[in-house]
Amino acid sequence: MSSPELHAFFIGRALAEALNDRAQHVLTDTLSWLGKVDAEQREQLRQFTEEVIAWAQQTESGMGVQRPAPSTDGEDLQATIDTLRAEIAQVRVALQQYRSGTAGDV
Repeated sequence: MSSPELHAFFIGRALAEALNDRAQHVLTDTLSWLGKVDAEQREQLRQFTEEVIAWAQQTESGMGVQRPAPSTDGEDLQATIDTLRAEIAQVRVALQQYRSGTAGDV
């Protein structure tokens, strides 16, 4: 027969191994869940970014707005401002023509 101390030792050892195994499963499941949440958030952010870019491109193409050309080192700030003012004036004229054309249809 075995002594109670030896029996307690094996019970303690089995308990430690069971707790270790359970802790490994919990840690693995938690890390898996965190990875899944992270991947879902990244995918949602990617989709949101694509929607915003598509919306901006659609709005831009629908309004006939052209992107301003990148300024060169020799171009001064006043020339850029003048160019932007001219483009704004063109958009205002087009908007006014659009409004006057649709107002007559109603």
